[in-house]
Amino acid sequence: MAIPPTYADLGKSAKDIFNKGYGFGMVKLDVKTKAASGVEFKTSGSSNTDTSKVVGSLETKYKRSEYGLTFTEKWNTDNTLGTEIIIEDQIAKGLKLTFDTTFSPNTGKKSGKVKTAYKREYVNLGCDVDFDFAGPTIHGAAVVGYEGWLAGYQMSFDTAKSKMTQNNFAVGYKTGDFQLHTNVNDGSEFGGSIYQKVSDKLETAVNLAWTAGNNSTRFGIAAKYQLDQDASISAKVNNTSLVGVGYTQTLRPGLAGSSVSSSSCGVSPCASFSLLSSSGLSSSLPSPLLSESASDISTSSLVVSVIISSTNLY
Repeated sequence: MAIPPTYADLGKSAKDIFNKGYGFGMVKLDVKTKAASGVEFKTSGSSNTDTSKVVGSLETKYKRSEYGLTFTEKWNTDNTLGTEIIIEDQIAKGLKLTFDTTFSPNTGKKSGKVKTAYKREYVNLGCDVDFDFAGPTIHGAAVVGYEGWLAGYQMSFDTAKSKMTQNNFAVGYKTGDFQLHTNVNDGSEFGGSIYQKVSDKLETAVNLAWTAGNNSTRFGIAAKYQLDQDASISAKVNNTSLVGVGYTQTLRPGLAGSSVSSSSCGVSPCASFSLLSSSGLSSSLPSPLLSESASDISTSSLVVSVIISSTNLY
């Protein structure tokens, strides 16, 4: 059996069918490029169409593959500086160590995090420690897999309060074209999802969730259909009568586009238009019909995505 996924990636295929291309109320610009020296640059900016708040970030990354090292420097418009150092497959095969620090000159606030991840056949382990003046918080996760069956556990422990703040379990089954995932969060939130690749062109997903003490059940169905090698259509609907429909078209090779998202506007559809160049430049142009955001940079084609969203249809 292959290496099992991380706890956060359990049920990811179903999540992607529901979530990719369906963010709400954002216009986003992403630029990603790589210098001849091997340094990668990534810049992103976004605007919330409801609050008009604009945020941006800049990231530089340099890798030394022969030593398993990755250095990353980050900055955002909140004037927060960050440094991340990753060491992978050096101390032991499958072991990844991450040292992440942030500093805000305006407030003087500092934070640090040490992450460890270990993955081998049948097992995927992770342990993170968030350092705080009051006391560190420990996050742990483990996933084991055997013959398609997956079982995972995730926890968080606040040492300052000596209290378990997160206690989650998950069980799943995965084959080539079918995935089943169930989870229990803190003993009160229950969820499940099913992913089915019906054919090479059609993917479907079902999501179900409910909370103990609440009779309301959240339910949704989503699908993605590949019309041809250049075009695809996706759709989803949930129990609150929220409907989303998306269309993606590859116009020509050499340029790339990103998925876009829609916002709910009562019974009136909202939309936007998004383009992304091969250099990694993405721009979202708001339209009076749709409100969408760009994400997931690609570098092979130009993609136009349109999402139509409506509520209270019934």
